[in-house]
Amino acid sequence: MTGRRQEWLVEPNPPEVTLALARLSRTRGVERIAVMPDVHLAASVCVGVATASRDTLLPEAVGGDIGCGITCAAFHVEAARLGSPSVARAIMDGLVDAIPERQHAGPPAVLPELLREPLSAAPLDRRRKLAARQLGTVGRGNHFVELQADGEGKLWAMLHSGSRGMGPAIRDHHLRRQGPLATLDVDEVAGQAYLRDHDWALRYAHENRRQMLGRLHATLEEVIGECPRGETFDCHHNFVRQEDGLWVHRKGVVSARTGELGVVAGSMGAPSYHVEGRGVAAALCSCSHGAGRRMSRSEARRVIDDDTLVRQMAGVWFDNRRLRSLRDEAPGAYKDIGRVMRAQRELVRIRRVLTPLLSFKGGA
Repeated sequence: MTGRRQEWLVEPNPPEVTLALARLSRTRGVERIAVMPDVHLAASVCVGVATASRDTLLPEAVGGDIGCGITCAAFHVEAARLGSPSVARAIMDGLVDAIPERQHAGPPAVLPELLREPLSAAPLDRRRKLAARQLGTVGRGNHFVELQADGEGKLWAMLHSGSRGMGPAIRDHHLRRQGPLATLDVDEVAGQAYLRDHDWALRYAHENRRQMLGRLHATLEEVIGECPRGETFDCHHNFVRQEDGLWVHRKGVVSARTGELGVVAGSMGAPSYHVEGRGVAAALCSCSHGAGRRMSRSEARRVIDDDTLVRQMAGVWFDNRRLRSLRDEAPGAYKDIGRVMRAQRELVRIRRVLTPLLSFKGGA
């Protein structure tokens, strides 16, 4: 059976994306596909695609970074407190020490209970030693910590990270000796084992962001003084969940059920949006998770030079000592977030617009 596909697009898909979506629609068990306006090419299954099946699981339709998502938190201080170069530099330097890209020097003093829980196979259990040292780290690529201002001038944080090395390890373990679009029968041993490991990775990713937020909060208070935390919410955008009798896989896609809170991230030089879902069934109750790449990383490194990156980041504090490693994350490498939001206006309501002030990002 060929899966039905519906699309909410900024512009026509490139041929390679169209081919990838066609392959996905022919995959065993796939019944429906919803394509978001930030769709872009990735291995096996494109980012920005929700895939629904009835009796099968498709690990690549979740991807390797299981549980990747965003935590948003308000602080009861004025965003203008970040207005000076010395304050911004002190925060940036504090984050370098508090939230490493890759791993901490040692495991946390108190090991979370989830790191004691067994996974489905010994090789995955053995990786938990590394997982303990990666807890509370940002990762590389498009993962980040961002400080923002809302429309009333209040300070917000947005933290984007996931299950670090454990997510790819879980995906690869359950796809070993199988092709990239392999499926698992949900009621069989292999499918149930994947779901248990997947759910563990969701909890790890959530805890990872929670610890990052705690370290960010401590850094802010060291630099600018007391800043009580306010509203906080969190959403995954790489996961699978049973909804209305279907297994809905989201890869770079936010759940947008009626009234559900989510976040759509811009590039590191563009606004981001807190949104409320409209529950559009045709879109598998989903929306985009961000702006979406319009250039591959290699293309961005080739065509965006250091001066262009600095120009595109005007008004946003970032670590300009790392220009070369950040070129593939330049705003120009991403789609226009305003056009993305207009393309999905039937999927979500905008609750709040956030302007970036400071971007702390891992390298490629």
